[in-house]
Amino acid sequence: MVSDERMETGMVKKVAVFLEMIKFSHTVFALPFAFTGAILAARGLPTAAQAFWILMAMVGARTAAMGLNRFIDAEIDARNPRTAGRAIPAGLIGKGTVAVFIAASIALMLYAAHRLNPLCLSLAPVALFFLVLYSYCKRFTALAHVVLGICLAAAPLGAWIAIRGSVGVPAVLVGLAVLFWVAGFDILYALQDLEFDRASGLHSIPVRLGVNGSLWTARLFHGVMVLLLAALAPVAGLGGWFVAGFALCVAMLFYEHWLLRSGDLSRLDAAFFNMNGYISITLFVATLVDVLAGRGGA
Repeated sequence: MVSDERMETGMVKKVAVFLEMIKFSHTVFALPFAFTGAILAARGLPTAAQAFWILMAMVGARTAAMGLNRFIDAEIDARNPRTAGRAIPAGLIGKGTVAVFIAASIALMLYAAHRLNPLCLSLAPVALFFLVLYSYCKRFTALAHVVLGICLAAAPLGAWIAIRGSVGVPAVLVGLAVLFWVAGFDILYALQDLEFDRASGLHSIPVRLGVNGSLWTARLFHGVMVLLLAALAPVAGLGGWFVAGFALCVAMLFYEHWLLRSGDLSRLDAAFFNMNGYISITLFVATLVDVLAGRGGA
């Protein structure tokens, strides 16, 4: 009896360590965009079953992605002072245990895709390919940030496909907007590791372009995101509520870059975690209200 309790406690601790390691709470970045794609596809609320399986697919994909990243980068993380305290290099969890969690997450993603529709299941291996590719990119290309953007762009695109069973222009616009949004803020995040990456022979936009070049590249990417979202409104038939939310997001993007305008990374947490979480949630809420208000008016 005592042995069983200890095993249960040990498993709970391992799960808690794993969830902290992959920053499970940061799912907020991509999940609202997935449901934005679903709402646009359904022109309202998806069914409860659709919403549930989209959620499960997102949780599985995001958990697998972060688990793979921590697993593949464990040796690099151990050498980097900023990341040496992460769970695997710190010895808080074994790579074998992480591999089990990754396998379970991939299984959840694939099963959820199966429950949604055949096209989702057919495209799931493509998504997995990019999830694995991202973790190796820094070893050979500075475009790792763009590959990460592709990974998260699958959220709204996949959710649209889950509802419609096909690809639509609004989903492509949202997906591209997410791609440039993610690539932009990942460049900013990578500034923390500029000196380590340079000394270790790793690749990134900061290593290639330096601090000032990285700041301007992130601004350019986020400018493209703004243009794509501006194009979404007429294409998807969105009105005032979406435009208001969109304007607020533009203001938050501007504030994010203002915080880092001099290359001072002391405010990176506020710029990266807070602002980007607010942006994804704001766009989701604005889209939801606009679509529901439009249906009510009809």
